[in-house]
Amino acid sequence: MLPQNPDLLIPIPPIPSLVFDEFSPAPDLRISVVVPVRNEATHLVQVLDALRQQQNEQGSPLSPTRYEVLLLTNNCTDNSRELARYYQQQFPSFRLLLADICLPAPHANIGTVRRLLMNEAYRRLMSTGHTDGIIASTDGDTLVDRQWINQIIREIDRGNDAVGGRILTQTNDSPVRLNYLRDVTYRTLVAQVEAILDPLAHDPWPRHFQHFGANLAVTCTMYEKAGRLPLVPHLEDEAFYRALLRLDAKIRKSPLVRVVTSMRMQGRATVGFSEQLRYWDTLNREGNCQLAEPAEAVLIRLRNRHRLRRCWQADPAIDPTILLRTVATELTLPLEWLWSTMRQSVYFGQLWEQVEARLANGRWAATWPFTPITATIQDLRAFLNDQYASHQSMSAETYPSNQSQGF
Repeated sequence: MLPQNPDLLIPIPPIPSLVFDEFSPAPDLRISVVVPVRNEATHLVQVLDALRQQQNEQGSPLSPTRYEVLLLTNNCTDNSRELARYYQQQFPSFRLLLADICLPAPHANIGTVRRLLMNEAYRRLMSTGHTDGIIASTDGDTLVDRQWINQIIREIDRGNDAVGGRILTQTNDSPVRLNYLRDVTYRTLVAQVEAILDPLAHDPWPRHFQHFGANLAVTCTMYEKAGRLPLVPHLEDEAFYRALLRLDAKIRKSPLVRVVTSMRMQGRATVGFSEQLRYWDTLNREGNCQLAEPAEAVLIRLRNRHRLRRCWQADPAIDPTILLRTVATELTLPLEWLWSTMRQSVYFGQLWEQVEARLANGRWAATWPFTPITATIQDLRAFLNDQYASHQSMSAETYPSNQSQGF
């Protein structure tokens, strides 16, 4: 019998409850913004200024009772807590609610903190009796656009369940900025290809590729349906996004919902954007190449995702037997497994998640090893240029051109 790990015998203290009760939700409250803060004294005033100075489409101040901000300082060793309290006193009409917490080691992570905040935002919104409340998430080092809240509401009012906003970074002389720009270019090109090969009515072009906690919003209804924010220590936003996909939630990746965040390599979360920056830094110092999925693999995967979606939707215009055989062949999947998985899937998102898992660990991964990202970018641009040339009569607003993003 293996010896027991003594660390596992130490009881993990429960996660403390969190209630913002400085004042009740306004009767016309529509959106509750959550901001996790840990040692953000350098950025905090600018972050709060951006949230306080929200505007409507005409450039007039947004009604202060239409939204509120829940700010949680957690495990801080700087003066973030005192700074937030002073700011609250300076602007009493700004509906800023504050709480401070010191989480025990097992729970001192961004996953716990953001879940506490989003659950409390959900509770406050639901207490108003309205069913159209929105939970919006940003970060303590992130500046939201002047119309951030207004644009979120607009996207939700179009029938979307969630919004992933565009996250820009502050320009600096970071040694990994070129890696970052290459990554953004690659992912934006993939989003353009998706808009052509597997279009979604609720997420038309122009769109982007991001769905992260620094710029994310979800309706209360979908938040509850998806099981709330998953209980994970980090990458909680990615886990939540996956939960939304499994339910076929309508997720709008809107370029009009914008924020600007810092590009620091020493982040507050153990795993996140700063870790990616450190990975690129190590990659560069070791002289290794930045890699990505080959363009041909991207095209095959997206074409077959669209075919599979049509099969799952029982599109009367297609023969599912023939089309599913094509999908299985091109994605190197067992046909019988594909049929069985499709029949068992309540949502298309559940089906595609299982397909992606097979692709990551099967013949597909061996057939399509990653290649230098610069080559993939060049090939994706060539595909988009060819597509654009053959559809010159279509407007740039309805058809994604390679030029429209400046890449």
